[in-house]
Amino acid sequence: MILIVEDEPKLAALLADYLNAAAYQTLIVADGAAALAAVRAHAPELVLLDLMLPGRDGVEICRELRTFSDAPVIMVTARIEEVDRLIGLETGADDYICKPFSPREVVARVKAILRRTQAKGQQAEEGVLEIHGQEGVRLAGQNLALTPVELRLLQALAAAEGAIMSREQLLRVLYTDHRVVAGRTVDTHIRNLRRKLEKALPGQDLIRAVYGAGYSLDLSQSGMRKSLS
Repeated sequence: MILIVEDEPKLAALLADYLNAAAYQTLIVADGAAALAAVRAHAPELVLLDLMLPGRDGVEICRELRTFSDAPVIMVTARIEEVDRLIGLETGADDYICKPFSPREVVARVKAILRRTQAKGQQAEEGVLEIHGQEGVRLAGQNLALTPVELRLLQALAAAEGAIMSREQLLRVLYTDHRVVAGRTVDTHIRNLRRKLEKALPGQDLIRAVYGAGYSLDLSQSGMRKSLS
């Protein structure tokens, strides 16, 4: 959804018509307070923000918006002086378009910014190992089907990322009922877990074996980062 913050009803309706024709949903508000409330309530994909608004101007609204939202902002204004351009962009706006403008140009700017935003989001997802307890594990944007033992193993290695965990330490995590299990059982679980990780991230071995010591999770070589909850 694209949030249009514009106090000129005809211009706001015109922008909405063109964006709707480009398959975007729109919401129109006419002042800054309503804009901030709308961003909180609807989490728009992008905000078209008029600089000259009643009460609080667009610069002030953009500055406050940036304290709680990363939604891209395109400033729309009749001011063309360089100082206003700099103020708008330094406040956190992603782009700046001056009146009078072609609505088609606005739509093109919206599409360009959303393409960049979506690409960044995809790249970020592809570089993350997400472990959400019993809710599951995602690696490089893919869901992993792990057994309960494999999940506990990955959680233990991720919590101690970079540190070596011995087989005995891992066994205590894997089998909390204190059953007697051979240390080499850990090797089997590691092998199965590695296979599933490599399927999502071909060519990368995230689990490092240290001869005579144990295993550690190494994300540094792959450029991955972890997200635990």
